[in-house]
Amino acid sequence: MAIATINPATGETLKTFEPLNDAEIAAKLDLANQAFEQYRKTSFSQRSQWLQKAAQILEQEKADFAKVMTLEMGKPYKAAISEVEKCAAVCRYYAENAADFLADVVVKTDASHSFVRYQPLGIILAVMPWNFPFWQVFRFAAPALMAGNVGLLKHASNVPQSALAIAEIFQRAGFPEGVFQTLLIGAAKVADIIADERVKAATLTGSEPAGASLAATAGKHIKKTVLELGGSDPFIVLASADVETAVATATAARMLNNGQSCIAAKRFIVEDAIADRFEKLLLDKFLALKVGDPMQPDTDLGPLATPDILQDLDQQVQVAKNSGGKVLTGGYHISDRPGNFYPPTIITDIPLDAPIAQEEFFGPVALLFRVPDIDAAIKLANATPFGLGASAWTNNDQERDRLIAEIEAGAVFINGLVKSDPRLPFGGIKRSGYGRELSIQGIQEFVNVKTVWVK
Repeated sequence: MAIATINPATGETLKTFEPLNDAEIAAKLDLANQAFEQYRKTSFSQRSQWLQKAAQILEQEKADFAKVMTLEMGKPYKAAISEVEKCAAVCRYYAENAADFLADVVVKTDASHSFVRYQPLGIILAVMPWNFPFWQVFRFAAPALMAGNVGLLKHASNVPQSALAIAEIFQRAGFPEGVFQTLLIGAAKVADIIADERVKAATLTGSEPAGASLAATAGKHIKKTVLELGGSDPFIVLASADVETAVATATAARMLNNGQSCIAAKRFIVEDAIADRFEKLLLDKFLALKVGDPMQPDTDLGPLATPDILQDLDQQVQVAKNSGGKVLTGGYHISDRPGNFYPPTIITDIPLDAPIAQEEFFGPVALLFRVPDIDAAIKLANATPFGLGASAWTNNDQERDRLIAEIEAGAVFINGLVKSDPRLPFGGIKRSGYGRELSIQGIQEFVNVKTVWVK
């Protein structure tokens, strides 16, 4: 894929970039390595000041950064504003808490003094996706830099201006040169960077194939990785739930980021007793959504990020229909306007044993399933190779406890929309990846947990 900004609402190429050559990549690695040797010696207090400044820049210039995101990948402008604000929040969170999270931990042993110390590893490579062009990067960078590591960003090829803007934010905030750098490169260059002995670890958010490839390369060189991959998140609604609230949240959960979110609700699993009502209300909500220019404040659903994503989603819908699924609304490419637009879509009656029922639909398509009871709901929720997040709706305490205990996922939200929060660890199980971002667990992923024993 060419490194370029192509407006997904119009198909217009706005700006193209030349990828770095091997000599330029080598120079970036040299600079990162030199920067780490000095940066690792800086205090938490100093790093905190720089990160607080980054948060300030984000807040003061959020309109400009949001516009860049919307023009590059099509998310509604109002959602892009919220994304920038969330990036500022994660910067402040780690600026305020990193020193405590990484403080020495005294352990009583047979030594006169023994403790655990957390120390930075060095250069961390981050391979990031286009769907949350700022948030995905800042949720890696804020803890990594506060821990004393330095970062190299290989961003998605369709969001180069976002990638460059992020590097500039850290530079303007006062971080030393080389502490955070953007590499405008294609995926083919990643393996060589991971192989470089100065790069100590890597993190990737993206597709299963991309994660498997990065993990295989890192494993060959015995380097730590954190992977946040796909999801086919269930949204379970049981008969005891507040159906109206569940439907309103279900609509927001499916349309989040134009449907292009790993933790978006994708499979709606509804108990038979309320299924007819839920279906009618959900259909009404979907029909009321406004599809259009993502820069307009009243737009609910913008375009998909690229023509390939649009084509892949449309093919999945056709497979679902051919497998027996019934389309209640949508189910076609909007071809009477430029851009990568796909309408809000609901598909029911997909056979549970159809392979398509387990796949991730990365767009505004809801798969609706009916189940007789909580046992069937949990079984169906777990009948997928993914395990990222799950939302479950009930007002029964015993049902709530079973859902929490038995759903196979990295996160379970009861009566709420699945979301990431700097205060809570974020990540998945099964083919959704491993490791955690955010909270104390996130900052401790890329450190040397050093045991110290003094006689």
